Amino acid sequence: MEAFEYRALPARVIFGFGTLPRVAGELAALDCKRAFVLSDPHHAASGAARLMDALGKLAVHLSTDAVMHTPSDVTERIMAKLVASNADCLVSLGGGSTIGLGKALALRTDLPQIVLPTTYAGSEATPILGETRDGQKSTIRSINVLPEVIIYDVELTYGLPPALSLVSGINAIAHAVEALYAREANPVISNLAEQGIAALGRALPRIVADPADRDARSDALSQSLVLWLQWLRLRLPPNEPGS
Repeated sequence: MEAFEYRALPARVIFGFGTLPRVAGELAALDCKRAFVLSDPHHAASGAARLMDALGKLAVHLSTDAVMHTPSDVTERIMAKLVASNADCLVSLGGGSTIGLGKALALRTDLPQIVLPTTYAGSEATPILGETRDGQKSTIRSINVLPEVIIYDVELTYGLPPALSLVSGINAIAHAVEALYAREANPVISNLAEQGIAALGRALPRIVADPADRDARSDALSQSLVLWLQWLRLRLPPNEPGS
């Protein structure tokens, strides 16, 4: 076997069913007491409401204004509310739009982040932020936008429609395929990518056939995490810790 290097990113991951209530304990572990909560209109009455209940007095504000492509004007508007709240951390529940907003705020404030993904988008596991200003999108790669804690609650994906589940899963598979032929590929990444592709290939048709299949949902969420982690290790920002 040829020599190779393999490096991981610093992040704590919690995975399971019904893990949302653990967010309060994770705040305590980070020594945080004032959480600014982010979500979107779709999750306002479901996951976000449950999250606010779980946090209780630890939550100082809930914003459900996240939108696609992380427009800078939305970020700046929420930034004013964040500063006024005197929050000491960010908690994001949602898909790529919500997590992108959390990353944009973290980049500007250096506040720690806890994220609870509701899709297979994978943004939570990458040190990459895409922002839109005046209709132009730019990409920032920085370890400073990587969340400190990722809480995967499979139950939060139950409401993801089959069509969106399929798109998210195929996106993860595409990045896994890229990891197989990337110049920086190594046996650890290749083996995990191959296993993840196969597992998602089995899980996605089951989700389309039965969106309530909890085992298929669990398999898809866990394997999408694995695939994104392997892809981002090939895309670490230069001159950053861990790169």
